[in-house]
Amino acid sequence: MTRQIPGQRRTFPVSGVIFEHDTLVSLSDGLVMRVNVFRPETADRSPVIVTHGVYGKDVDWPSAPPYKAAWKMLLGKLPALKAKSTLAFMRWEMPDPERWVPQGYVVIHADARGTGKTPGQLDPLSPREIQDYKELIEWAAGQPWSNGRVGLMGISYYAITQWRVAALKPKGLAASMPWECAVDHYRDIAPHGGSASRFFIDAWYHRQVAVNAHGNRHTPLRDAITSEPSSSTASDTSFPSTQVDLAATFDAHPFEDAFHRERTPDLDAIETPILSVGNWGGAGLHLRGNIEGFLGARSNKKWLRIHSGDHFSPFYQEEALTMQRRFLDFFLRDIDNGWDKEPPIALVVRDPRHAFQSRDEDQWPLRGTRWTNLYLDGHRRALSATNPPEAKIVSFGCASTGATFVQDAEAGDCEITGPIRAKLWVRPSRADMDLFLVLRLLDPEGRDVTFEGANAPAFPIAHGWLRLSHRELDAERSLPWRPYHRHREPSQVEPGQDYAADIEIWPSSVVIPAGHRLALSVLGRDFILPGRRGYIGKLLARLYRTYPLIAALFMPGSAPFLHDGRDRDRFGGEHRILCGGPYDSHLVVPVIPADRG
Repeated sequence: MTRQIPGQRRTFPVSGVIFEHDTLVSLSDGLVMRVNVFRPETADRSPVIVTHGVYGKDVDWPSAPPYKAAWKMLLGKLPALKAKSTLAFMRWEMPDPERWVPQGYVVIHADARGTGKTPGQLDPLSPREIQDYKELIEWAAGQPWSNGRVGLMGISYYAITQWRVAALKPKGLAASMPWECAVDHYRDIAPHGGSASRFFIDAWYHRQVAVNAHGNRHTPLRDAITSEPSSSTASDTSFPSTQVDLAATFDAHPFEDAFHRERTPDLDAIETPILSVGNWGGAGLHLRGNIEGFLGARSNKKWLRIHSGDHFSPFYQEEALTMQRRFLDFFLRDIDNGWDKEPPIALVVRDPRHAFQSRDEDQWPLRGTRWTNLYLDGHRRALSATNPPEAKIVSFGCASTGATFVQDAEAGDCEITGPIRAKLWVRPSRADMDLFLVLRLLDPEGRDVTFEGANAPAFPIAHGWLRLSHRELDAERSLPWRPYHRHREPSQVEPGQDYAADIEIWPSSVVIPAGHRLALSVLGRDFILPGRRGYIGKLLARLYRTYPLIAALFMPGSAPFLHDGRDRDRFGGEHRILCGGPYDSHLVVPVIPADRG
């Protein structure tokens, strides 16, 4: 193995750039973090962009098993990227230094504790990891080549941690750009509505994180700089390279306890300027946090943008790069480019007939929203404007395709944009009950109209989940359009008893064209789009660990956030939905009138 010299200058494909490889950053507990520093070759002080995470500052994206399919997809969608950069230093979900350093920015890619070249315990999203991030920001702000202002950017993991570290108020942090993220460690990441999505946590951790653990001699990941294994052999005996058992840890914390709360940021403490960027197709992980973070941050300089499509290519589009640079130029370089005049919210409205419309807004929920109740009619399996006078029980097996309620087609177009909620009266047959709600768009022939999701090529409009024993609401934090569940201890569930359950359905945006119909499916298991057998879909979903894009073809509708491993004796049996008469089961949708002015 070639001897590595910390902070060694290496060649860079663009002139005027200094690349310092494996620079050492000492942390408060004595651990030494390794980072890559890309900076302009100038005597001027420059603003700094920092990314800090677990995927590897040196991992070669094109050849890495977890990411190479995404790399091919990225270049297929954005072939012009190769004309703008050699892409030799573009890492998974991080900014490309070739595009930023020539514009006068320092770019830092850092290996978080326990990953890549940095020793220590690998404990994703732990308080210690976020403290390290804070210290790295303050280190960067104090370097002689820094102008003292640091901006944060990156996708997913590199976005989730931005909210956390911003709440710690590190000296020098001047702007943050969390792109497709989660905020609430309990509600956004794994236990959807109290029902654990262990499949995703387990697959993600082993496929993308543990393979880059510091000291992993068997990693298939390669260092793009040295062509050697991406994760060094254990290099600091005072900080042994260990790992937490993440799936077991989540299993040990099924309710929102101290473990989850210390991994959820205090949004009210965030005063940094924020550009929060979400994805309508990110249900299950990459949407709710962007909206809740935008609403909850104390900062009076904050913006929300919502796009649609896959998880990674929108970040690298030229229009996105222009927006990113305007935001950071304004706050890190004092360039008066008019960013402060930008509307607080801009979003795309999905329409299955043509290119999506982009629109500016000034509040969330959107001004002029007409909250519309659609009642479940069990007699007709319909969504009706009024509650049916006679009660009806709709029953289905836990493992079946559930029950679907369909709205009559409208003569004209109808737009739905914003948060969605449902109230269902249910009668469990076992000791507990999991409810999976899926909002769908059907064409005139009754076929599903889908959109590209962040993690799957075909996705319905929106998802919602609730475990019946988690139905207790937090009255102070619930809103008319968004129920907020306490998730602190189980509520009583007795077989054969009737219960009202309020269910949060993640926000969405779609135009329902004339002749199309809105549908709500209620299931006792994960939704699979018609044409795919549920059990086969779940079996083939195991391919996700190795072939994520192939696997997504076999589990469209819920991929990859599957809720497997549940006790059938406890959650199985027959599910009953009570509709009509005294049972006002209904859906509340945010209709946006065309003439709202």
